[in-house]
Amino acid sequence: MQIVIYMVKYSIFFLICSSLIMHMAYASSDIKGEIFSYSSPNGIEEKCIVLNRMPGAEYSNEDARTEQSFCGINIYDESIAVCPKTWSTSPGMEVFHLSEKKTSPAVFENSICGTSLHKEIKASGTPITFKATMNSRTTSGTFSTSSLLYYHFSRYLHSAIHVPVAVYRSIDKDVHLQRVTHRGLELTANSKVRHMNHEAWLMLKKAEKLPDTYQPVDELFTRDRKQIYGVFLQPEGARYNSIINGTRKSGWGKGQNRDFQNTAPFLALRSEQPLLAAIDYGIAQARKDKKLNHDMGSQVSAQQIVYWMQELTEITLLDYIFSQQDRIGNIDYRYYWYWVANGEVKRRHVEGKQPPNEIAALKPVRLMRTQLNDNDAGGKLSYANFTKKTQMLEKLRHYNVDTYKRLLALDRDFSNQGTLYDYVRTTFGLTTLQLEQIVKNTSQATAILRNSCRQGKLRFDLDPEAFFLTGKATEQKVDCNIS
Repeated sequence: MQIVIYMVKYSIFFLICSSLIMHMAYASSDIKGEIFSYSSPNGIEEKCIVLNRMPGAEYSNEDARTEQSFCGINIYDESIAVCPKTWSTSPGMEVFHLSEKKTSPAVFENSICGTSLHKEIKASGTPITFKATMNSRTTSGTFSTSSLLYYHFSRYLHSAIHVPVAVYRSIDKDVHLQRVTHRGLELTANSKVRHMNHEAWLMLKKAEKLPDTYQPVDELFTRDRKQIYGVFLQPEGARYNSIINGTRKSGWGKGQNRDFQNTAPFLALRSEQPLLAAIDYGIAQARKDKKLNHDMGSQVSAQQIVYWMQELTEITLLDYIFSQQDRIGNIDYRYYWYWVANGEVKRRHVEGKQPPNEIAALKPVRLMRTQLNDNDAGGKLSYANFTKKTQMLEKLRHYNVDTYKRLLALDRDFSNQGTLYDYVRTTFGLTTLQLEQIVKNTSQATAILRNSCRQGKLRFDLDPEAFFLTGKATEQKVDCNIS
């Protein structure tokens, strides 16, 4: 049933996309930033690019280390093995670090990829994922540039959600065909569950042999047509059930996006009541649905709901700006311990059911924090903006002051074609029309939230850390036209 739904939705997408092909320019590999070069066995110069920093954005030291780590990967090194990603609908690649000399890359790729043995032999940590663009009538929708946009814009907005670091990477198409695509076809052949993934590998194989058979060619291949390009990123976490992703009982498209708005934190965001009352309302209303009630469990703390509310305001804003069409069902989480020390909120990853001895006396609280890993269906004109179509922003009644201010500053800069506008125009390889869509969506999102503010419908009382410290919500007075 899931495959049928995907086939229908992407058939519609393909027809829309095809009608535009002869009338538009397309995104390209013209990415700006720090370049790392590698040479393939065929003498092709591959590139990994750490994109230039977005003006006004805040990047952590960990972001910088991750970027350098990704661009330090030479897939031709004897400690690196690459496997086709067969567990989703897009034809991605996983990069494994072979820390122990139990096998060679060739043996790993030919005998271990796609089997349970890779869990025993793979090296340290979670594998790195390579995602390239892939959109056609029989495949899912993936646009690699979208992941780059989400990463840098999330840092500009000071987002509480974790959006994974993404860097640009190009790969010799012939090497990728031999090492990855052929293996992907083998592993997905004759599998009903992996049917759409197999179709994507078939499309990629055809394109890698004859690049011009894929349209638009510049979204998948570098200008010399000798390499495919995409992004390196490292998704982490587990998939939320209905508590955040919604019940999805109304089917793909507008239906499941409306179901998403009936979760406890979204219902709290929609409530006109003060924050604490809104939280109680959201929980009570959500519990009327059997599935939501079951998935929420016997208890869900107000602290957890406030963090979720903040995260949902960021998700809906980013998705609105980039016309994301495939968010629902693709939101992940990780557990963290939270506690207070010296008047400050502290946190660390959960590594077991009990808190570590060194913080146990501080009575840490275990909270789920959102990981927005799957951001590859935004940025293209042909994608359906379901956040906009289901009026998510119009329904919000609680917001964070800093998020609001940064959005207004972004919109003002875009309107004046300032430094942020110039950054987006020159950094991501976007077409003029794609840039215009981002600018237009930002303007519309700003107008919606400003109008709610002017009408007195928007309470600026979302501050998860302050709430964790005090258990109280302080509503701030804000000039709706902040300059």
